[in-house]
Amino acid sequence: MNVAIMGFGVVGSGVAELITKNSDSIMKNSNVSLKVTRILDIRDFPGNPFEGLMTKSFEDILNDDTIDIVVETMGGVKPAFDFVSSCLKKGKHVVSSNKELVATKGYELLQLARENNVNFLFEASVGGGIPIIRPISRCLAGNQISEIAGILNGTSNFILTKMIVDGMSFEQALKLAQDKGYAEKDPTADVEGFDALRKICILASLAFGNHVYPDGIFTEGISKITLDDVAYAESCDSVIKLIAKTKKLQNGKILVMVSPCFIKNDSMLSGVNGVFNACLVRGDATGDVLMYGKGAGKLATASAVVGDVIDCAVNDDKRKFFGWNEPKENMLADYLESETALYIRAEKADKEKINSAFGNIDFLTREGAAEDEIAFITPVMKEGELRNLLDSIGLNVISCIRVADY
Repeated sequence: MNVAIMGFGVVGSGVAELITKNSDSIMKNSNVSLKVTRILDIRDFPGNPFEGLMTKSFEDILNDDTIDIVVETMGGVKPAFDFVSSCLKKGKHVVSSNKELVATKGYELLQLARENNVNFLFEASVGGGIPIIRPISRCLAGNQISEIAGILNGTSNFILTKMIVDGMSFEQALKLAQDKGYAEKDPTADVEGFDALRKICILASLAFGNHVYPDGIFTEGISKITLDDVAYAESCDSVIKLIAKTKKLQNGKILVMVSPCFIKNDSMLSGVNGVFNACLVRGDATGDVLMYGKGAGKLATASAVVGDVIDCAVNDDKRKFFGWNEPKENMLADYLESETALYIRAEKADKEKINSAFGNIDFLTREGAAEDEIAFITPVMKEGELRNLLDSIGLNVISCIRVADY
C-alpha cells in the first residue's frame, strides 16, 4: 500500500526511514507491503535519499488516488486539521502523532473517519514509542478503567530527576535539558504541564468515552519546585514527579488534571527517571498496569506511527471500532472535589493551630531549614476542604504539592 507523509521533521523522517528499512520484516509480520510515495514539506532537502518524493503542494497528496494512507507529523492544529479532514473525506486512512490536534479536534476527526469508512489512528500522540492507546482500547477492553496516571513528559521528568539525583536547581536542570536538546528554547509547554495536559485529555477521552478538551483543565507545572521541596520529599521516603491523571469520581464525574505530586519510593512510578515516561492504568480486573519506555525520540515515536500504518493497511476494507463520543454537559469534576493529601511548606506558622485544624500532624524536617520554616502533610480529604482549613489558620504557604497514592 502507498503511504504519504505530511511533515518531514524528526518523526516524519523516522517514519520514512522505518518503512523503507524494515519493509521485509513488515511484510513478514503483517502480510502487508508498504511504500512511501509522497512527502509533503515546505522545506528543501537536497541530497536526502527521499528527495525525489518531496512536494510542497498538499494537492499532490490529496488528489493522488494511489495513496491509501496519509501520515500527519506536522504538529499544531493549522493547517494539520484542514489537511487531515480533507484526506479523511477523500477516503484515505490517516495516522497522526500530533497530540495537540487529537486533544483539540479528535472527536471531529473520528466522526469524519466514521462517516467515510476509514480509520484515524494516533498511538504516537500520547506515549511516543510506548504503546498506550492500543492497550487501553483493546487489551484492557474487558476492564472498567477507574483511573489513569502518568509521567507523560520526558523534559519535565529529566529536570526533576536532575534535581533529585544531582541536586541541581530547576534553572540549572532546565539549561542542561536545553543543551542536550530535550527542552525547547521556549520550554513553557513542557515545564508548565501543557504537553502532559494534551496527552491526558486524549487518554481521558478514550477511557471514559467522551471528548475532553484541554481548555479549562487545572494544570500546574514544575517551575516553582525547589530543592527544599525535594529534600522534604526525601525525608518522607518520596520523590516529586509531574503527574497527569484522570479519574472517575464516585459522583460519576471525570477528574482531569496535571500537577507535581509526592510519590512514595515504593511506587512503580517513582523509579521512572530521565526522559523516560510511564503510564499507569487501573482496571477493575487487572489492578494497576504500567506501560514504560521512551516517550519521545525519532525512531521510538516513528515505531508507534508505523504500527498504526500497518493497522490501517491490515484493516483497509473496514473501519475499526475505535474512538469516543462528543463531550457531555457538566461531565468534568472541579479538582477541588477530589480527595488528596497536601504537602505544605510555610513560614512563621503556629504548630498548635495546625494540629487544631488537622489533628495531630507529623511535621517534616530537612537540613538547613530556617528556624521559622515548617513543613507537614495533611490528612486525606477533599482538596477544597483542605484549602479552606489552610485559609482559616492564616498560613503563609511557600509551597503546596499534592500527595499521590500510586
